[in-house]
Amino acid sequence: MFDINGGELIVLLVVAALVIGPQRLPAYAEQLGVLVRRGRDWITQARTRLDEETADLGVDWEALDPRKYDPRRIVRDALLDEPAAPARRGAAPAGAAVPRPAPLVGPPPFDDQAT
Repeated sequence: MFDINGGELIVLLVVAALVIGPQRLPAYAEQLGVLVRRGRDWITQARTRLDEETADLGVDWEALDPRKYDPRRIVRDALLDEPAAPARRGAAPAGAAVPRPAPLVGPPPFDDQAT
């Protein structure tokens, strides 16, 4: 969060001890402890209240899990689905076989000007 390593933390503590002084340092440390404790209590209460309020919604959160929607599977299924071809004049009858293009063999062509 603050991206402070151990050495920088020690330097900050020494500077704080020098600036605040040995007489006022215990009082400031106690105030910091009270502030941290109050913050933890507030976060715990907020989390508990949120859990209580969302438990009564009746929503199946596991069914809405976004991790089950794999984009690769969705694209593969969409590409493999047979699209409904619109009827055209002079087209083959509905039961007739539609010729498909031959599958590509080998690597795709290389375009050096493509971005």
